[in-house]
Amino acid sequence: MNSANEAGEGTPWREHALPGLIGTLGPLLSKRQNDQWLYGLRVRKDHLNQANIVHGGTITALMDHALSIVGWSHAGKIPCVTVQLNVSFLGAAKEGDLLVAGGRVVRATGSLLFTDGSITVNDNVIATAQAILKRVNPN
Repeated sequence: MNSANEAGEGTPWREHALPGLIGTLGPLLSKRQNDQWLYGLRVRKDHLNQANIVHGGTITALMDHALSIVGWSHAGKIPCVTVQLNVSFLGAAKEGDLLVAGGRVVRATGSLLFTDGSITVNDNVIATAQAILKRVNPN
C-alpha cells in the first residue's frame, strides 16, 4: 500500500490494527489533513456485495466509526455511543478503492453531540451521514 495519500503528496496514512468490527473490516487508516482527521479503508473483495460494489454495511460501519472518533475527540476523550445514524448513499466504490471518511461536530448540547460527515473515493463523495452521539460515563 502506498503510504502517502492518493495523490502521492501530503501526510502519510497510518495503519491501525484495532479490535472489534472495525478491526475485522480493516486495517483502519488515519491521517491528519489541515485541522481534521481522516479515516480510510482499502476496499477488499470481502467488502463487496453481489453486484461487486462495496456493501452499504461497510460504508455505514466506517462512517459510524469515524463520527464516533470525532465525537470522542470533541468530548475530551469521553466514550460516545451512537444514538442515531442516517446514511445517504450517493455513489459506489469497487475493490481496490480507498474509502476516506471525515466528519465534524455540528452542535453539542448536554450529553449529545450532533455530527455530520462524508465518505469519498478519489475526491468524489459516495456517502454522507448525520449522527447523534451520546457521551457515556466510562465507569
